[in-house]
Amino acid sequence: MSTHSPVHGVCALTSVRIAVGTASLLGDLASPAKPSGIVVFAHGSGSSRFSTRNQHVALTLQQHGLATLLIDLLTLDEEAIDRETAHLRFDIDLLASRVVAVIDWLRRWPDTSTLPIGLFGASTGGAAALAAAAARPLDVGAVVSRGGRPDLAGVALPLVVAPTLLIVGGRDVEVIAMNRDAMSRMACEVVLDIVPGATHLFEEPGTLDRVAELATAWFERYLPTTVRRH
Repeated sequence: MSTHSPVHGVCALTSVRIAVGTASLLGDLASPAKPSGIVVFAHGSGSSRFSTRNQHVALTLQQHGLATLLIDLLTLDEEAIDRETAHLRFDIDLLASRVVAVIDWLRRWPDTSTLPIGLFGASTGGAAALAAAAARPLDVGAVVSRGGRPDLAGVALPLVVAPTLLIVGGRDVEVIAMNRDAMSRMACEVVLDIVPGATHLFEEPGTLDRVAELATAWFERYLPTTVRRH
């Protein structure tokens, strides 16, 4: 189910609603006229499709010819529960199953059915993205994690085949160690890029721009090589 809005800048914006079992996920799909691929954003702890950080990265990707889908992996009711308990944001199995459902929806949606798919995960969304990539190896062409917790993907890590870029702030010492641990359990091409001076949320001047640059380069390198399914 979707509703179209007027073209904004160089991208057409579409509000989407994706049914997953009894849940209904809300998202914003932005696409240039002839996208070379599409990147799905898996938001992390307590975040949503309105995250200014992820929107910043998405805009850069759009400017380089990639479509983006920012989608809430939790329903409004679930978000309300999570604000009180903070446990759903760490339910990687739930979040990953939602990302898989989004991937399957993209394969059915006519405008995106043949586009290479990339995943961009933040915080616990990094683990969800990797687990989804492991579950859909023929569909996911590349993964980028920003300040992510890939270690939480657990047994899915050795099954990931998509080239993966892990971006962590240089001052986010504990998360750097967690990312190195995850790398040691992965068999695919995986790179850890540490952004000097950045903390977990990349709030320091220029650090989020660097994230956007690294992510764009990674997706531009790997998504065009993904075999499109028909």
